[in-house]
Amino acid sequence: MDAAARHETAEAVERLVRLRSEGRSGEAHALLVEFAYWPAARIPLVAAGLQRSGLTADWTTLLWEAASLPADRLVAAADALVEAGRTADAEQILRQGVARPAEEIGEAVGALVAEGRHREVRALLDAYVRVRTPEEAARSAAPDPQLLIPLLLAAARGVSDECHWDLVHALRVAGFAT
Repeated sequence: MDAAARHETAEAVERLVRLRSEGRSGEAHALLVEFAYWPAARIPLVAAGLQRSGLTADWTTLLWEAASLPADRLVAAADALVEAGRTADAEQILRQGVARPAEEIGEAVGALVAEGRHREVRALLDAYVRVRTPEEAARSAAPDPQLLIPLLLAAARGVSDECHWDLVHALRVAGFAT
């Protein structure tokens, strides 16, 4: 990141500190939402600034807001956090991000595959099959079973044999051939 981006980030964190000290919580929250939509590479920088400023609760809020980003941006934010050594935060954002409706996950994965973003697909589905029940994972195959079932099964197999077999069973119960 260049010096201008670092400076802009530091100024924005200072603005948030000011808003909090003035009791302007609505504006502070709006700024946190804005942070979530910044380029992914800046998110770890914001995290460091918030924590240095004693705004750890705002960091938690920012993670929650970032979890609602489109799937590709969600994975990019998680990747940036991992690169900055914030693996626990990356895992948290992915866990929160896969709390979306099952069909929405399926559609997001399909869109990522269409764009050739296979690494993002793997990251998203790995978190998904770890967090969601096998029945929910099976429902996410509905938008494109032919595409999604093999991807879901591969992700589940990467977690454990038990996860894989639970998903196979859930897919069969849901009426999908595996």
